[in-house]
Amino acid sequence: MNTFEKLETLTAKAKADAALRGRLLGTRESRDPLVSFCAIAQAAGVDLSVGELFAVGQEYSDNQCKSTNGGNPTPYDAFDDAYENFLAGLA
Repeated sequence: MNTFEKLETLTAKAKADAALRGRLLGTRESRDPLVSFCAIAQAAGVDLSVGELFAVGQEYSDNQCKSTNGGNPTPYDAFDDAYENFLAGLA
């Protein structure tokens, strides 16, 4: 299962379980939000790591650079934040 499928699975579980949804949204207040988020996801049966969340944005940025005609010589300053996008979809 790729990272997008894992996030979709977690979304479905969170929408069906208000307590899980609340715990995931509450990770914003954690000392280390991504570690807390992944721990909750893993406890819910979705094997998700912090590295995977970072890799999603990096891969998207890399693909955008490769798809630019002739290649993009300068990568983007930032890329999508899968964690924040996920939480925005639950709110």
